[in-house]
Amino acid sequence: MKPGIHPKYRPVVFQDVSTGYSFLSRSTISTKRTIKWEDGREYPLVTLEISSSSHPFYTGTQRLLDTAGRVERFQRRYGRGDD
Repeated sequence: MKPGIHPKYRPVVFQDVSTGYSFLSRSTISTKRTIKWEDGREYPLVTLEISSSSHPFYTGTQRLLDTAGRVERFQRRYGRGDD
């Protein structure tokens, strides 16, 4: 690798703003915010809108659709067709 052209690869704390979940990883992302981590050191902080702790796929809290209500509404509107 050429010296001086690559961004610094360092430990960074990522924090989910909706759940408060944080994890320490390595990244080249640049940020001006910092946070004190569990080990007592201070690391750059990157806030996330969504992570595995708040994503519906991982949490299993997906919104279920009311399919029974849709079928009943369709039948009322267009009839059953059992004539």
